[in-house]
Amino acid sequence: MLQNNPELKSKIDQLWNKFWSGGISNPLTAIEQITYLLFMKRLDDLDLKRQADAEWTKEDYTSKFEGQWIPPEYRNQENPEQYAIEKRTLRWSEFKRMQAEEMLPHVQGKVFPFLKDLNGTESNFTHHMKNAVFIIPKPGLLVEAVKTIDELYEIMLKDSDNFQDIQGDVYEFLLSEIATSGKNGQFRTPRHIIKLVAELVQPQLGHKIADPACGSGGFLLGAYQYIVNQLAQAEAKKNNTKLKREPDEDGFIRNTVTAALTDEAQAILSASLWGYDIDNTMVRLGLMNLMMHGIDEPNIDYKDTLSKSYNQEAEYDIVMANPPFTGSIDKGDINENLQLSTTKSELLFVENIYRLLKKGGTAGVIVPQGVLFGSGKAFKDLRKILMERCDLKAVITLPSGVFKPYAGVSTAILLFTKVWGPKDKVDKPATEHVWFYEMVADGYSLDDKRSKLEGCGDLQDIIEKYYSRDAAKDTDRTAKYFMVPRSDIETEGYDLSLSRYKEDVFEEVHYDAPGVILERLIQAEVGDLDEADLANVQSGIVRELFELKGMVG
Repeated sequence: MLQNNPELKSKIDQLWNKFWSGGISNPLTAIEQITYLLFMKRLDDLDLKRQADAEWTKEDYTSKFEGQWIPPEYRNQENPEQYAIEKRTLRWSEFKRMQAEEMLPHVQGKVFPFLKDLNGTESNFTHHMKNAVFIIPKPGLLVEAVKTIDELYEIMLKDSDNFQDIQGDVYEFLLSEIATSGKNGQFRTPRHIIKLVAELVQPQLGHKIADPACGSGGFLLGAYQYIVNQLAQAEAKKNNTKLKREPDEDGFIRNTVTAALTDEAQAILSASLWGYDIDNTMVRLGLMNLMMHGIDEPNIDYKDTLSKSYNQEAEYDIVMANPPFTGSIDKGDINENLQLSTTKSELLFVENIYRLLKKGGTAGVIVPQGVLFGSGKAFKDLRKILMERCDLKAVITLPSGVFKPYAGVSTAILLFTKVWGPKDKVDKPATEHVWFYEMVADGYSLDDKRSKLEGCGDLQDIIEKYYSRDAAKDTDRTAKYFMVPRSDIETEGYDLSLSRYKEDVFEEVHYDAPGVILERLIQAEVGDLDEADLANVQSGIVRELFELKGMVG
């Protein structure tokens, strides 16, 4: 991670400061403009690499920068060819050599429109890029930004084995600067928490995977990287070879080298990931995030998944999400298939995730801890759905600093598998036992800085204990983790807060008799005096101590 690479972190800070001093002070606007430049750079690099690979393997490859490009606005005019632009001039490696005064209008008027039109007029990416604007105002700022991004990539390429991960880290670090993303309860999920959820829900190649409030696409990327890693491990096992990857600083092993994927696996994987968000900027960032990680045509779309216009049901094998925590939504626009009588988005999202799952499908969802114990009818109804219509496997409580600096809210991960549909008659509640785990540390300081600490906190212990959980053995409720039978939870009105079931251990402490303690206090006040001298100093606090001593005998 970037904490371990001060050179890289310093370059990103430089880039950020240049945008700030160049007049782009809104973090979300800055990240969007930086993302467009990173995307242009990565597009050129990937294209050159694919060309070189194709030459090496003697396969056909048509460069994205081969031939001519006619901007969409001229295509229906007479002789549109007169407006054609040589695509090679739109490469990063070509335009970066231009003078400042020439570069800005070229990137603004030609490269950026080409980028928006990249996947053809019908593509999802082109559709969402339609309203995107390139607003770097000064030639000098563009030149400086291009130079700094080139330097960034040079540093990244020094560690070519981990290039994909480092590139992801750089992008995540930029995203982490969006302080404004804390509004409306939206904030970025730390990557190590995403990796933890992926390990617990175990997405597989061929699964249809969704995030109904995907933001910049972190959970979809986490599922993608988990699957790529599993495929790489399986391939290595088959060939009797050993993968070169060591666990990262959080204890996870991730092989994100998508080149190892077959074309078929890549196509299946790309078609497996589905994300939705109600913020157009986040949709664009999510699309580019996944494209920069090797998914050419991501399925990320602008949609309010709680509204009447979204009617998917029983579609997905896996749902991973950290939906918005705060705020209510317009009652008139709530999808009528959602049965909870509430406008609270955190409750409606969890019910909607249950509906989106196929039978047998599994979800890993982050919720505010209030969902676990809220006393309102909608809270209880939701927990009853999770207990009766789903197999609620685990409730993992997280410390309140995990989402700093965005929020100090206490959260929990819910893991559940759908067993009964919303209209099915429940013959028998699906949950037998719920596994509770109290995460105390996640490997980072729990203040606003979130500095990396020694080790990886409870992350790897959670995975190990979750997969070895045993209702007969995990019965010690004074421990960090334990199982609770459904009957106990029903008795408590479906309360899912860990504190409801955890038993505190009280250590017996032996104190001296009151007279002995008072004698010690008197001595502390006056020192070693004999009885006669003591009689002379019996005033103020000493007098009161003597009176107390007389009372206790």
